[in-house]
Amino acid sequence: MAEKVHLNQPLTSRRIIEILEKNPDLKKITCPISLYHRTSKRYLEALEELGVEVEPVKRIGRPRKYTENDVKMVQNLLREGKTPKQISGITNIPLKTVYYLKGDMKLKRGKKRKYDKNTRLRVREMARKGVPARKISEELGIPLRTVYYILKNG
Repeated sequence: MAEKVHLNQPLTSRRIIEILEKNPDLKKITCPISLYHRTSKRYLEALEELGVEVEPVKRIGRPRKYTENDVKMVQNLLREGKTPKQISGITNIPLKTVYYLKGDMKLKRGKKRKYDKNTRLRVREMARKGVPARKISEELGIPLRTVYYILKNG
């Protein structure tokens, strides 16, 4: 019937006989590498004498949708500081897949600061010069509560 058969179950003497009866013109049996290593050398030699080659294959099944280039691109964008949501928009890859493709890379945690480093430095500098918090708030357009937070926590 078939010249090539793929097996996902261990090769036993009974299974070999069944396969050879169903496929008298069989020339090649393929199986996963893990299964190939568990198969007895005697069975492999016997099949070779019958003219049947047993070959391990790396991967059978659904092919990967995203290539190594996609994975590298996602990881590079993460290193540049993009969020997974931004990467999803840029690459048209679903957000869940972006999280999968990031691999074992860690994401930066926590909220981003609303006011940049220079603004926070200006707040501290003005306070050091003796400017009242209310005046700093009005001048820089920052809520009074935030000014106190910056002075306390940096």
